[in-house]
Parts: sequence; C-alpha cells; structure tokens
Amino acid sequence: MNSGKIRTIIYWIATGLTVLNYAFGGVMYMSANEEVAKGMAQLGYPLYFIVMLGVWKLLGAIALAVPKFPLVKEWAYAGMFFNLIGAAVSNAVVGNEIVHVVTPLIGLVLVIVSWALRPASRKVIRAVA
Repeated sequence: MNSGKIRTIIYWIATGLTVLNYAFGGVMYMSANEEVAKGMAQLGYPLYFIVMLGVWKLLGAIALAVPKFPLVKEWAYAGMFFNLIGAAVSNAVVGNEIVHVVTPLIGLVLVIVSWALRPASRKVIRAVA
C-alpha cells in the first residue's frame, strides 16, 4: 500500500471519529441531557451554553462530513480546537479526574490529524504545483 493511500485512510478514520464524536455530543447537548447539565454546572458554565454548544457541535460535524465548503471546514476545525482545549483546561482547573482532562486531548489529536491530512479539495488554499 502506498503512502498516499495510507494517508487517506488515516484521514478518513480521524475525520470519521471526529464527526461521530461531535454529532453525538451535539445531539446529547441539544437533548437537555441531565449528565451534560450536571457537568456544565460543575465546570461553572451557565446552562444556556449547553444548547449553544450543542448546535455548534452538530454544525461542526456536518461541516467536516459534507464535501466542498473548505472555508467552513477551516472554521469548524478552529472551533473544535478551541472547544477541546477549553474542555481539557476547564476540567483540569476544577480538579476533575484525569480522564476528564485527557479525553478532550485525545479528541484534539483526532482533530489535528484530520486537519493535517485533509485532501487538497478540502483546503481553502490549494498548493500550486
């Protein structure tokens, strides 16, 4: 198997896991899940953040999944980056168990891998040969 094909497979695995993570999270947040509300309160965030973040998570998942719209994808990647860093830092600051700090960082690695390996058709500026 050539390196281009391996790169494509890794891209789609990372992107697929990211899309699933954000789609599931978006639905859970928008469903007014009691666990989500409890977690947000523990972190000191207002409860109205839940629906707002849920909508953004779902839109981010859609942005990465659909073809075209490379600029929207860049914004989605940036939002995911800040969301996951914020989640890790917030959990660390309030003294939550290490799993709650590490889990968003694992998601962050997937986002970075997806972004770094995305094909030219999903980039805002394509390399000129």
